[in-house]
Amino acid sequence: QNTNKVWIATIGGGAPKNILTETDAAWVETNDQVAWLKNNTYFTWQSERSGWRHLYRVSRDGKDIQPITKGEFDFIEQVGMDVKKGIVYFIASPDNYTQRYLYSAELLGKGEVKRLSPMDEQGQHRYDLSPDGKYAVHTFSNSVTPPRIEMVALPSHKMVSVIENNEEAASQYQQLQLSPKEFVKTRSGNLQLDAWMIKPVNFNPSKKYPVIIDVYGEPAGSTVQDVWQGGDLWHQYLANQGYIVVSIENRGAAAPRGREWRKCIYGEVGTFASQDQAQGILDLARQYSFIDTSRIGITGWSGGGSQTLNCMFRYPDVFCTGIAIAFVSDQRLYDTIYQERYMNTPQANPEGYRKGSPITYVEGLKGNLLLIHGTGDDNVHYQSCEMLVNELVKHGKVFYQLSYPMRSHSISEREGTTYHLRKSMTDYFLKNLPAGGR
Repeated sequence: QNTNKVWIATIGGGAPKNILTETDAAWVETNDQVAWLKNNTYFTWQSERSGWRHLYRVSRDGKDIQPITKGEFDFIEQVGMDVKKGIVYFIASPDNYTQRYLYSAELLGKGEVKRLSPMDEQGQHRYDLSPDGKYAVHTFSNSVTPPRIEMVALPSHKMVSVIENNEEAASQYQQLQLSPKEFVKTRSGNLQLDAWMIKPVNFNPSKKYPVIIDVYGEPAGSTVQDVWQGGDLWHQYLANQGYIVVSIENRGAAAPRGREWRKCIYGEVGTFASQDQAQGILDLARQYSFIDTSRIGITGWSGGGSQTLNCMFRYPDVFCTGIAIAFVSDQRLYDTIYQERYMNTPQANPEGYRKGSPITYVEGLKGNLLLIHGTGDDNVHYQSCEMLVNELVKHGKVFYQLSYPMRSHSISEREGTTYHLRKSMTDYFLKNLPAGGR
């Protein structure tokens, strides 16, 4: 998982020859979009060798490696190529890690890149490129704008036709008169983090409000993204109960912030995340006087459930109420294909597994804790919940538990389940994390 090798062979005979070896102290990404250039004399290769993910062209013998894109930003995703024009189209966001834009670069150029997405459309852009690279289906949205879909010509990005404006959805959203998601910055030590917050519609800045943090924090995803998410109606609902809803992007999350940001958590999954969540919310409270540090709650699902537990157990003086859903309590219980990618094996890294697992810190719990799990969870097995329960009982910790019979990891099967789960979460927060400004 930390070595990629490229081999070349003659069809019908001869031994394969290793022409390129890519290594990383943590893990390497797969290269599924290798393309030949200039009459098969070069091929494309994605690498983080500079500290940022970029696209390179490599000579057939592997000896000449030149950047197709370069700079202090991540080559997020390849959209496609126009080989005749010698152009690669890709997604990047050098100036704002919560957004996504289309860029182009010359396949045989010197690494210079050019932004093609309109400057006045701030948010996230997606593209489905035609096989010849001349046209693309372009989708634009942000946190308050439902997806707008159009056909554009490339590389000019000139609109050819409108496919879907989503005017009705936009009108419905505006009629709700909700508080917009506000993107802000916070800090964990010397590190700047992206975050967002949603305030109640009747927000009074002269009062102090409780906070509910929605966390994920694992390497597989990212929560602080300026993209349409159906209007964030669950978060809006919680906010209008009298909470400020917050999400903070900790180190290790899948954000385009360079190799060190993503891979510093190798062998340390769970430790940096809870530290950044705790320091991040305290820094937000220093910036915004309306945050009540005596009423900070946290919730998350799957890896976010694990981070919720780590925060509640490791930082009990910061977080007073938590709801952990479908969580991994002990990292030794989870899928090898995921856990060993980011943690090495339990045999090679026993201390890392111990430090990153919430079950290690049960004794630290002081606040209110609700555990929610489906007994039929085939992703994070119910065993993970039962082991944590035993440990909480052993240490005399009072907690509450809600188990859904034979529901899977999504806890969505059978009539009324989703509504019951969300209603139970709201009820628990209202009873244990007093709502409203004071």
